[in-house]
Amino acid sequence: MTVYKAPLRDYKFVLEELFDVGEIAKLPGYQDATPDTFAAVLEEGAKLCEEVLFPINLSGDAEGCHFENGVVRTPKGFKEAYDLFRQGGWTALAMDPDYGGQGLPATLNFFFSEMVASANLSFGMYPGLSAGACEAIHKHGDAAQKKTWLPKIIDGTWSGTMCLTEPQCGTDLGQIKTRAEPTERDGVYKITGTKIFISAGEHDLTDNIVHLVLARLPDAPQGTRGISLFIVPKFLVKPDGALGARNGVRCGGIEHKMGIKASATCVINFDEAEGYLIGGKHGGMRAMFTMMNAARLGVGLQGLAVGETAYQSARAYAMDRLQGRSLTGAKFPDKPADPLIVHPDIRRMLLTMRAYTEGARALAAWVAMAEDKANRLPDSAADEREANDDLVGLMTPIVKAMLTDNAYLVSNLGMQIFGGHGYIHDNGMEQLARDVRITQLYEGANGIQALDLVGRKMSQHMGRLMRRFFHPVDDYLRATMTDPALGEFAAPTYRAFARLQQVTAVLAQKGLANPDEAGAAATEYLRAFGLVALGYIWTRIAEVSLAKKASANGEAAFYDAKLATARFYMAKLLPETAALFASIGAGAKPVMELAAEAF
Repeated sequence: MTVYKAPLRDYKFVLEELFDVGEIAKLPGYQDATPDTFAAVLEEGAKLCEEVLFPINLSGDAEGCHFENGVVRTPKGFKEAYDLFRQGGWTALAMDPDYGGQGLPATLNFFFSEMVASANLSFGMYPGLSAGACEAIHKHGDAAQKKTWLPKIIDGTWSGTMCLTEPQCGTDLGQIKTRAEPTERDGVYKITGTKIFISAGEHDLTDNIVHLVLARLPDAPQGTRGISLFIVPKFLVKPDGALGARNGVRCGGIEHKMGIKASATCVINFDEAEGYLIGGKHGGMRAMFTMMNAARLGVGLQGLAVGETAYQSARAYAMDRLQGRSLTGAKFPDKPADPLIVHPDIRRMLLTMRAYTEGARALAAWVAMAEDKANRLPDSAADEREANDDLVGLMTPIVKAMLTDNAYLVSNLGMQIFGGHGYIHDNGMEQLARDVRITQLYEGANGIQALDLVGRKMSQHMGRLMRRFFHPVDDYLRATMTDPALGEFAAPTYRAFARLQQVTAVLAQKGLANPDEAGAAATEYLRAFGLVALGYIWTRIAEVSLAKKASANGEAAFYDAKLATARFYMAKLLPETAALFASIGAGAKPVMELAAEAF
């Protein structure tokens, strides 16, 4: 069976030893977000995730959601769990206090959200979508819209969605056909059309569902420049805030999916539904990307989260399952066989899982802290604020794609360690592999993330975003690679990093002459960038672990494990960059020369 315990000790390491989360408390409005606050909130969140959400994960997958006569019912236990979640204030954790939120940092919400997704990815979809809707309304709504919609979504009484995809278009949103017809009331429109793949589009957890819908006005220009965003509630809201009549919004069905079966993925039909323009006419894409960018970081987090559960479960199984004898002689002669953990290939898989998961957590935390700084640093620190915002923008496609690609690998390695038992539903491992697969697809498939990196982020502001990573990493690795204690970590990372810089320059030049050159290399380039970024992170982890180990006070084994995992990463995982750089160097011809009709 799968197991899950919140990795609170690793959280403490990342927040207080690798990084200084105390910096967050120095930001305006975050003075109460001290390391003690982080620890207390995460400890309470862990109880909820371990005791309430994780126990209904497997059963929720087996039962799935039910659709009858336009009504969607979530699996047994989900409504009760959501009520506890809402009553505990977890929907309001990082929300604006002006509308009922607790005003805590995005970094803290990041770690809590990881626990939720580790315990029950399907459950986490419901509050996760609401958080994205809140962010868009908060940033782009007018005062009246914020007052009407935010308090109820923040307290969890209502929930939110984002409605982008239509049957004829996914990533290519310029093909959207949903219409928005103006009415006699200013700012009020009639929305007609069909949206598909709408997560949490209909369910029984909240009293109302607030849809954020992309649609076209009658005078809209073609393409994405002609898209507007509208607030379209399931139930209309009266002037006093009470719920009114049912709006022209109906669920046409739920998808029968490979994974996240307890998350209602819906077809939503809008039939002259009343909607309210947000973000200005033809400003829908700008407003929607407020949700999309946050969602992409959130999806990367989901990958990390499922990977953590897969690793914990595979580790427990490898410690207990007796199979064969060690190649160097029995390690447990009093038992009929040795546990799986003695076998080199099992250890290889577990170390791969551990290296990718713990490295991903630290990498994502670095980006989350930069996001808090970008959002909260005062005007007097405008340059620093810009630098952090640039880092978040650069790393978003890497976090989304790299962490989810690795998570799928990690979950499959976990299933491999379970052997045939991993293929059986009741043991839970195959669910993790199915659930995490969607993270490589939604909120922009990983190939789109790669194109975003090479097509937009690489050249944005004359390469300024790239310099936000390259310059500090270069300075750090140059300073540490000759250190006798750190050289084994910093030197191989620097070699890969230097090659990444060279490939970046060549790819930028070739891509300008022929965009197919950039397109053909994009996915491999993103992975190479991600592997180098993890190498940098693992070098920093090793540096801290070496320093802490000397006065570990009984925790030497914790730091020894970090160092061993860092060595494994450098020796066994980082070398993948060499093959990636060679493939990138082959150019676009091997990809593009075969005629389309010959496929």
